[in-house]
Amino acid sequence: MTALRIDVLLTEADLAEEFLSGLERRYLPEILFYWFPLSVRAWLDLCRGEQPYRNYSRSRHLVAKHAAEIALRFGAGAHEVVSLGSGQGDKDLLLLQALREKGASVRYRPVDSSQALLERAVAGAAGAGFDARGLKADVGRPRTAGALADADAPRLYLVLGNSIGVIDPLAFLRELRALLRPEDRLLLDGEIFEPGETLAGYDNPTNRRFAFAPLSSLGLEDGRDGDLVFGSEADPRRGGLHVVSKHFRAGRRLRVPVAGRWIEMDAGERIAMNGSYKFSRAAFLGMIREEGAFEPLDEYRTDDRGFLMVLAAPAAR
Repeated sequence: MTALRIDVLLTEADLAEEFLSGLERRYLPEILFYWFPLSVRAWLDLCRGEQPYRNYSRSRHLVAKHAAEIALRFGAGAHEVVSLGSGQGDKDLLLLQALREKGASVRYRPVDSSQALLERAVAGAAGAGFDARGLKADVGRPRTAGALADADAPRLYLVLGNSIGVIDPLAFLRELRALLRPEDRLLLDGEIFEPGETLAGYDNPTNRRFAFAPLSSLGLEDGRDGDLVFGSEADPRRGGLHVVSKHFRAGRRLRVPVAGRWIEMDAGERIAMNGSYKFSRAAFLGMIREEGAFEPLDEYRTDDRGFLMVLAAPAAR
């Protein structure tokens, strides 16, 4: 069995402390939703069930449909694919294979905060014959960009599965602007916001189980100990930018043991959870150009018009 190569910037101890401090602050960030074994299991169930998570399906469909076309943008020679928020890496593998079929020599650098999902991404690519080395890190933290600064080949950066929506997309694009060189390319996607329909994609039993998994790991139960509540609101910083929010609202007084501490909540008290940004087409393309200083090269959209993927290059400076 080949050993998996994974560099670590974000340790398990870091994540444990993040969870404890998050509970005390009454806020759970995105990285914690893929940390617990129950969370990973719920996520994989969400992706591969009879009715997979809609945005996972949309993103994977666009990559599968257009991977060969995208690969034509890259010639033969050495390339590195850097996937920011790779998850289990199955979408990435489609692009790796398409690039290889077009004559490229490809290295793979998946970046994710989840050890379990990162192991799957690295193992899947290595098993398919690719040079794969993971980086366990929080893509939203500046030091992650520093760890990726050195490159000896043109890079294709991937931000797929609406991953740009789970952090501040405007700030993240500005960070990417400083990271990408003229020869690099960026492939990113996002969900097009539709009132009512967007929320329906989240407030359903399968997704609720995934979203509640960090609290389930503490023995809490959705509906018995409180409720998971979804909502949406516009972000005033840019027209067409929306965020789907979620929070847990305690239905009774709770006293939960966590790593030798007690977390106490009164009835009605909330734990906010990381939201997810959605976009109008104009907002998505506008922030790519204005915040990221990238020029869109190709645009791909699902048949239902609800999901958009863009291949972009750094604009001339």
